[in-house]
Amino acid sequence: MDGYASPSAAAAGVAGATRGGEAPFESEEGTGNADDTYQHEQPVYFPEELVDNWVSFSLRGLYYCYKISLGGCLNTTSPPADIILAVKCDMGPEFLRNSFTSGGVEVTIQYMRIIHLNQEQVIFARRFQSTILSLLIRNGHSEVRDAIRYFHELQVSVGVVYLLLPSVSGKIDWCSVKFATSSVYDATEKDMRHCHSCKDVDLLQTMDGPCCRCMLRNSVVYIPRDKRFYNITGFNDLNANDLLHFRDMSVVSSKRYGLCLTSESNPLLVASGLFTVQNFLHKCYEKGKELGSRNTVELRPELCRVVMAPVSTNTLCSFSFVPSIMHRIQCLLLSAKLKIQLGPRMQQFNITALKILEALTTKECQEDFSLESLETLGDSFLKYVTGQHLFSTYKYREGKLTSMRKKLVSNAALCQLACKSKLVGYINGEEFNLNKWIIPGLGYDRCGNTKCFYVPKNNMYSLRAISIKSKRIADTVEALIGAYLSTSGEQAAFHFIKSLGMDVELHIEMQEERKIITKYEEIIDVRSLETMLGYVFNDRSLLIEALTHSSSNIAGPCYERLEFLGDAVLDHILTDYFYKLHYPGCTPALLTNLRKASVNNCCYAHAAVKAGLHKHILHSSSKQMINDLENSGRSFSGPSHGWEPGIGLPEI
Repeated sequence: MDGYASPSAAAAGVAGATRGGEAPFESEEGTGNADDTYQHEQPVYFPEELVDNWVSFSLRGLYYCYKISLGGCLNTTSPPADIILAVKCDMGPEFLRNSFTSGGVEVTIQYMRIIHLNQEQVIFARRFQSTILSLLIRNGHSEVRDAIRYFHELQVSVGVVYLLLPSVSGKIDWCSVKFATSSVYDATEKDMRHCHSCKDVDLLQTMDGPCCRCMLRNSVVYIPRDKRFYNITGFNDLNANDLLHFRDMSVVSSKRYGLCLTSESNPLLVASGLFTVQNFLHKCYEKGKELGSRNTVELRPELCRVVMAPVSTNTLCSFSFVPSIMHRIQCLLLSAKLKIQLGPRMQQFNITALKILEALTTKECQEDFSLESLETLGDSFLKYVTGQHLFSTYKYREGKLTSMRKKLVSNAALCQLACKSKLVGYINGEEFNLNKWIIPGLGYDRCGNTKCFYVPKNNMYSLRAISIKSKRIADTVEALIGAYLSTSGEQAAFHFIKSLGMDVELHIEMQEERKIITKYEEIIDVRSLETMLGYVFNDRSLLIEALTHSSSNIAGPCYERLEFLGDAVLDHILTDYFYKLHYPGCTPALLTNLRKASVNNCCYAHAAVKAGLHKHILHSSSKQMINDLENSGRSFSGPSHGWEPGIGLPEI
């Protein structure tokens, strides 16, 4: 830094120089260049808790159950039912802290209990979730039929394995799970078309044969000529013989299809379209948005093929949120895993998996949060820590120290540390794509991808790889530093930096060897300065050094080294202040602009002149320069920070 900004930063450096001690430091030649070896194609981790094969999973017997409840701004007349998530193992106490809100939708996760399921029940449950999710996501006759048939295959390969079960009054809705299956769809079991409690008079003729009213009332049907699925919610007292109602275009009639239907006295089915599966994690998701085309129509039973029965509208509604919910759960499980991977020393710090996920989520994900604000915070702290360490360890001048710090905190160096620490696979680096979400029970996504592979060197599972730039990885490292700093303080952030393998120390006291000046009163007015600053210096030679410009003919060091340290201190203090003042309402752009508007030479210079510090600077500038500065100081007005920090000041 040049000009009168430097003494301000140097003064901050004086304060910073009262902390720390010496420690070894990796030479700059040892930092390497990450871009020389970095591979942009990186595996994306998948949580081990949700990986198994269906053969071994169905034989486990005992399963850990978690209740998923939905609330918030849901624009639907049918409130979503609870869903029970059954997995192979305990997902830990951290998982219970992972309730979240996004797009106005509130998702609450609660541990229920361990339950016993036999192999047949697991098969029923797998078939249920495969069918209902295929219906909601794929919404095509051939795709749904293929999906339903796939689950019959004996799947011994490792894949995405867990159960999602409908819940009624806190218990599994086995009526829906057992009967709302492909047997109805394939019409292979005639006794599956009624519930055994209905009399023959309650049977209605469908395309595949008679079906009782109670099964039809809560069912999903398919009309081949329309190539559409409908959710049946009830009956209309009128029938096809009612001429007045028959003229209504909302009735799907026999004339429309050129069919000869025999059961003219059958009541009409009241139906609506299925719920639309959407990514409610997207930041543009509208609160209270309509969940799909829910216009009511009347259908002739004889035109319908029953796909699932019984299945309530509430269950269909809740399962339309499942892909987004499970994607977020997968990310949170990985975030909790990362906390453990960082080592036992990091476990003492109280930080939630959701906060870590924020630091792992790039802006490309288009979610409510991203790493950008935390990155800005972490960047300032990292420069402060490394700057303090370099200042204490080496006696180099400011230029050399700046060069060393630049290399130490470069994108290449941070990327290299992240790769060595196996952090890259945790990064949430792309927008959630419904087409790439694997339905548990099918084992493949809409693009046909099925592979779930194990990454031995990282001891993690992965479903796919993505291309991610080294800068984005470096940003994530800085964001993680910011996450620990904002939740658990400087010690937590420092220990995270150490856990990555960076050889730095956060010094409490710095031992600075310097020539003791005994006649300091002859050089500067120490008492006046201490009164102005509100601080009494133990080592007043530091004060003289902080006020000595390189042009001064006074023997001793100039302020450049202290400026190097003070610049990092001011940057960290101001960035931390703005983050705490405005979070969470502060956007990444606003935080960056506030930082730029306050952490710069112009603001420092105005602050120094406003306080009268410029009168004490030791320099050998021309008399004209001194007069210009004095005149500027007398006419100075306005704030010393912000977007318009007063008038410009001359440089030495």
